[in-house]
Amino acid sequence: MKYPNVNIFAAWFFMPQTIFMGWVAAAGGMLLNVLGLTTTEGDIPSRLVGALLLFAGVFTVWYLQRGLPPQGKEGGNGYKFGHRLTLVGNVLAACLFVFHFFALQITDYNTHLVLDKFTTMFGYLCMGFFAGGFSFIYQSSIPQEENS
Repeated sequence: MKYPNVNIFAAWFFMPQTIFMGWVAAAGGMLLNVLGLTTTEGDIPSRLVGALLLFAGVFTVWYLQRGLPPQGKEGGNGYKFGHRLTLVGNVLAACLFVFHFFALQITDYNTHLVLDKFTTMFGYLCMGFFAGGFSFIYQSSIPQEENS
């Protein structure tokens, strides 16, 4: 893995973004309403501002802790595989995140329905990839037993 810290940072951004997508958009909408801009529920500016707030929160935790868990050993068992699973989860979560920005432009009902179901499935699937990837990365940091 070329950039493991970016992979973990993206996972920590996309996990809450995927799980609390509506709440993140609502927080962005509330901030925009406080600033005097009128928004509707779940619109694109609310989602962007909410994502920026979430990004700032994850960045703050990363900065204060000098990294995010899990931090594995590069030579450990499962390190590369764990990062690959986490990367797949990041790509699927990014597809779900980006879909909501373009969903309003899809005029065909059937196309919108199919894409909505696929991206929702990506949200559930990426959580499994994150859990598996983090598990393998954590496993790489545990001292390995030697066969005698």
